[in-house]
Amino acid sequence: MISLRMHMMIHEIFYSLQGEGIWIGLPNVFIRTMGCNLRCTYCDTKEAYTQGSMMTIDEIIDRIHHYNCNHICITGGEPLLQTDITTLLDRLNNESYHLCLETNGSLSIQPLLTYPSLLISLDIKCPSSDMQNHMDFSNISLLRTTDQLKFIIKTKEDYAYVKEIITRYKPDSHCVLQPVWGVNLPTIAHWILQDQLPVRFGIQLHKLIWGEKRGV
Repeated sequence: MISLRMHMMIHEIFYSLQGEGIWIGLPNVFIRTMGCNLRCTYCDTKEAYTQGSMMTIDEIIDRIHHYNCNHICITGGEPLLQTDITTLLDRLNNESYHLCLETNGSLSIQPLLTYPSLLISLDIKCPSSDMQNHMDFSNISLLRTTDQLKFIIKTKEDYAYVKEIITRYKPDSHCVLQPVWGVNLPTIAHWILQDQLPVRFGIQLHKLIWGEKRGV
């Protein structure tokens, strides 16, 4: 009964293919929370800043049970702003779901380290986002080999910034370099190969399939 008093602000829950990172192509149930403490220039989910509704943890779990899918991605907005996020993670973990949580790099991921099987997807914002000064770089050393560090890039300045961060912090996790939608992909691919940068080149698969449609 305790969980009935736990709640979160949810923008949307939907079922689709994971379009980004090391889970790319896998069917996922996406839980998108409402609210974000950053305002990236290229954000493609601005609706999640203010639009959503309160759901109890039980209601969220019940919605997930409608899908025959064991991969869950919690995204935002910024999930770590939700007071009861660890309660949701506890419930999902107890039901043996494969879990991923995407966080924007500005808040400590320390509370997430108690979940050994959770894939932490940590963004580090680059200069074109205008949010690079809000990053908590101590998070990088907390990432495990099974986690992923994601950089969204738009410019050559962003790319140079990624190189500097990787050189300075030497992350143990997977590193994913993902261009902003609409940026010239061959150019960025050339930079990576030219520098032999140890990253995975990411694309937004869902946008290649469905375009910039919401809820996919």
